[in-house]
Order: sequence, then C-alpha cells, then structure tokens
Amino acid sequence: MSRFGRLPIIVPEKVEFKIDGSSVSAKGEKGVLTREIPQGISVAMEDGSLKVATRGKSKQALAMQGTFRSHLVNMVLGVSQGWKRSLEIIGAGYRANVEGDKLVLNIGYSHPVEMIIPEGLKVSVEKSIVNVEGFDKELVGQFAANVRRKREPEPYKGSGIKYTDEVVRRKAGKQAAKAGA
Repeated sequence: MSRFGRLPIIVPEKVEFKIDGSSVSAKGEKGVLTREIPQGISVAMEDGSLKVATRGKSKQALAMQGTFRSHLVNMVLGVSQGWKRSLEIIGAGYRANVEGDKLVLNIGYSHPVEMIIPEGLKVSVEKSIVNVEGFDKELVGQFAANVRRKREPEPYKGSGIKYTDEVVRRKAGKQAAKAGA
C-alpha cells in the first residue's frame, strides 16, 4: 500500500475545499479548481486536513491513491499561492512580447509565431524572460512546454527557448573536433 498516498493534506484556512460525490473543488484567492475523483478512491475532510483512501485493494486504486493525493496538493497550492514557470529566449534577434491575449514570438522564422494565451494564465515578458503564471499547475506547465516546443534549444550555439532552470549540454562543432585531433 502507498505510504505517500496515506499522508494527510493540510488545507490552509484561506482555502475552501468541497467534496461533492465524485468531484472535489478547491477555492482560494487565486481561483477555483475542480477535479473528478477516480474510481476506487475516496476523499474525506478531517480536522482541517484531507485524507485520500482506497476503496478495495485493486491495483488501479492503489496506483491512483498517491497520484490523486499529489493532484490535490497541487490544487491546494495553486489556489493559495499559484504556479510560475519561466522561459529564457536565447538567440540573435530572438524576442517576445504580449499583445492582448496573444504571445508573439520572433524566433528566427520568416514570420512571427503567435500563441493564444489560455484563460486563467498571466504571461509577462521582461527582456528575454517569459513568465507564465496561473493557479492550475497543469495549464501553466503545458503552455510553457508549448512555448518551448516552438524553438527548442539546440546544442551547438545554445540558441532557442529553454526553461530558466534547464541546463543545455553544449556540443563541440566540427572545427573543435578537428583541432583536438
């Protein structure tokens, strides 16, 4: 049985948690998130904390217990603190700006790449850093991944879009390989 899945989730006072049959919702100062409870899992509120338990001993339920607990923790943190992902744009002439509800990227293509910012996200650009903020961790991470996918960092020059905490392993080019031989 999952040890991690049995740990209680402490819900801050500023977060309202509601369990309605087969769904749970968290409401905080940042927004409201709702998620369906998987089959074989039960969620209970006890003394200001949430407990996730399995109904039965099926492999699927045991596997989902820890996963669903992590989703609930992400919901609680999202509606109380929010999530943030930062991307760095590296390259000569590469830049980004926000125009209304679109992120416009000039990243070496013959045309600017326009991406519609999903509702619930706040995107800001400071010099060559693109910040994606929101209360839904999955939405923040997916939008940041979609932005990165438009021009992934390449290993020779290092140009492209990368996460600020990502380390791009650089490769030696042809000339460096000749000089070493």
